[in-house]
Amino acid sequence: MNTYCGSRSSRPARLFSFALLDVPLRVRLCRSHLREATADFGLNCLATASMGNPGFLAFFLLSALLCAAPALAQHKEQHRGPSDLKEYIELLERPERDKDQKPDEVIKALNLDRYMTIADIGAGSGYFTRKFVWAVQDKGMVYAVDIEPGMLKYNEEMIEHLHTPYNAKFIVAKENDPLLPPKSVDLVFLCNAYHHLDKRADYFTRVKATLKPKGRVAIIDFYHDERSGNLGFSKDHLIPRDTVIKEMTDAGYTISKEHTFLPKQYFLEFVVAEK
Repeated sequence: MNTYCGSRSSRPARLFSFALLDVPLRVRLCRSHLREATADFGLNCLATASMGNPGFLAFFLLSALLCAAPALAQHKEQHRGPSDLKEYIELLERPERDKDQKPDEVIKALNLDRYMTIADIGAGSGYFTRKFVWAVQDKGMVYAVDIEPGMLKYNEEMIEHLHTPYNAKFIVAKENDPLLPPKSVDLVFLCNAYHHLDKRADYFTRVKATLKPKGRVAIIDFYHDERSGNLGFSKDHLIPRDTVIKEMTDAGYTISKEHTFLPKQYFLEFVVAEK
């Protein structure tokens, strides 16, 4: 059984919003030479004005759309559109990625068994999610966790193509919380996702509450220096291996294993530190 968890939330535009009901219409004026102001209108008033002057309604709506443009642009930057998602999925799923990522060796190193519950945080297109599903099938459970619903939709569709029984849940998470059930997970896994997180010590304090007593966290991410080679993007936001260890220690973990077979990435495993 596969379940899609989490709700899709549509955020209101920051500069204006309206409902198609007879309720107050709230408009925020957004000219740079004006102080930000708000005005309340009833749609009945708007309808009355437009009856007397048919051009008024068109003018009003056009003004509102122009005013909303900056917010819509910002929204597009925060959430990828369909074309952006397609390009990003193609990047994540490119066949040549296997050469350096060595996914089968990663799965073997994690020493999985079929009864495990695994959380793939930052699951994206499902590059590793599919490997986990294949490893545990319907004896275990895989949580695919991401903040982008479109990526999870693609992830789920690709898992259906495996044609094998499985248990998986697809969780639309918050940026600061994976929304995993408490004390439910044997392995929390992140590949190239750690450096995208803010307030990482706080995040992994929350993760700690989701782990079973012998649960662990595995983190794979790019080296911040020449060892990762040419990645096609700036390395300024990458997190050095030693910083990861320090931050995880601050969050209450201790390093338990380090795998060194990946040429461009560190591969660390952590367990909750004993008190």
